[in-house]
Amino acid sequence: MAALEFDAGQTYNSDRSGPLRFIWSHVKRHPFVGLMMVFGAVGNASLASSVPYFIGEAFNAIVDGQNLRFAAFMGLAIVGAQALRGMIQFLRNYGAQIFAQRIERDVRDELYGSLLSKSMAYHDSQPVGEIMARVTNDVREINLMFSPGINLLLGSGMFLILPLVVSPIIHPQLILVPAIFVLSYFFIQYRYLMVMFGVAQNVRSTFGDMNASLAETLDGIEVVKGAAQEEQEIEEFNGQANTVRDWFIEQGEIEARYLAMLLLGLAITGGLVHSVFLYQAGQISVGDILAFMGQIQLFGFPAFSSLMSLSRAVLGYAGAERILQVINQQASMYQSEQGHSAKLQGHIRFENVNFGYGDETAVVHDIDFEVKPGKTVALVGQTGAGKTTLTKLINRIYDVDEGRVLVDGVDVREWDLASLRSQISIIEQEIFLFSRSIADNIRFGNQHASMEEVIDAAKKAQAHDFISSFPDAYETVIGQRGVTLSGGQRQRLAIARAFLTDPRILILDDSTSAIDSATEDRICLLYTSP
Repeated sequence: MAALEFDAGQTYNSDRSGPLRFIWSHVKRHPFVGLMMVFGAVGNASLASSVPYFIGEAFNAIVDGQNLRFAAFMGLAIVGAQALRGMIQFLRNYGAQIFAQRIERDVRDELYGSLLSKSMAYHDSQPVGEIMARVTNDVREINLMFSPGINLLLGSGMFLILPLVVSPIIHPQLILVPAIFVLSYFFIQYRYLMVMFGVAQNVRSTFGDMNASLAETLDGIEVVKGAAQEEQEIEEFNGQANTVRDWFIEQGEIEARYLAMLLLGLAITGGLVHSVFLYQAGQISVGDILAFMGQIQLFGFPAFSSLMSLSRAVLGYAGAERILQVINQQASMYQSEQGHSAKLQGHIRFENVNFGYGDETAVVHDIDFEVKPGKTVALVGQTGAGKTTLTKLINRIYDVDEGRVLVDGVDVREWDLASLRSQISIIEQEIFLFSRSIADNIRFGNQHASMEEVIDAAKKAQAHDFISSFPDAYETVIGQRGVTLSGGQRQRLAIARAFLTDPRILILDDSTSAIDSATEDRICLLYTSP
């Protein structure tokens, strides 16, 4: 048995054992662009480090009153180094943007595919707004994690290394201040990350909760207005928005206590004192002091940029963790790797079926009945008796807890899901229509159907007359859930959608409750007639 996977023509062999490995597995898919970022970071730092060295050499030449051509040559070297540095920075930033956008695209596709592959048992337990927050904002945080986040971290990392390499070339003792700075810098960053990570998780989770509540309110706006509860909902939303605000303020307070800038000031002071001491001892020249202080100034870039880049990295890591929580949730639905695929005859059999939602008590018990091909069977029972539940077991929206559901003598769990579901249409009382044209809604189950076939299905569903009355007819765009249509019109469009797929099994779950009896009779007559 293999897990059901969404197939969009792209396979993502990502490592889902942890956020860091998940991110790295996506990074490895774009090695060339990643190397461009690394090369750009090294080149940028090297050329930046060369400038104070050239200045120091030129200053020494001028002070000595000799070799002025050499000083002029150093000036030209500075101009050339900065021109080349500008080109390298452009390539680096260009590569970083491509890198970030591609990874965001891949992660979003993988997450969306994972959501489509999951069973209804999963979706029933998840707030839509919370899932939307993960699909949109959390994935976006991964983009920002790489650009500007990782891009700046790579660049600033090189600016930490070069002073350690160049300073002892000027004089061996001058490595002291850069070494102390780098060690202290990494200690400060470690403490900062440990504190910031927990806050970042709360920022992302509270934002998801707020988004879920907002989506729920907007989805039920008719109920809110009908009960005159606008003020209560505003108060509820404000409370959740304040919680998000409080965590953002906490994040800002942590960033405000960032000590890297203080450390930079101490490094500049310490470096100047140390270099002057060596100058007085006759071990270095004034030009060497300028060159060394220029190297110390390079620490300014990591000290300034790391505040934003580390925050972006932490928020991206927290986003990746939340995305993995969704992806790693089991779909709770499996199919055979070699699933049965055939044209349905329509023979349905329930054998001692028990089913319950989640951990709840079974909704249906010991169900055992048979529907032969070409027959019409009506299930009658009180509200909540489990009629709708039984219909959703036939096409494996849910899987039975005990017993079997057979279609044409084959357990539905052994069928290829696409083959099974494409030949079964279920029309429910609660109709869902997309914010698309009427033609696209009817064509949803059969994307390749011609306009003539769409119109024929609409006529059979007794929908053609009211569709033709609209100014744009079949190109009329309707609101989500068909809110611009009456209940009967929505049901007839859903019936037309089912007719267009020419299903081998048609299940009507109280789907004509808003249609008058005469229209219902005409629909049944046209559908059953040859």
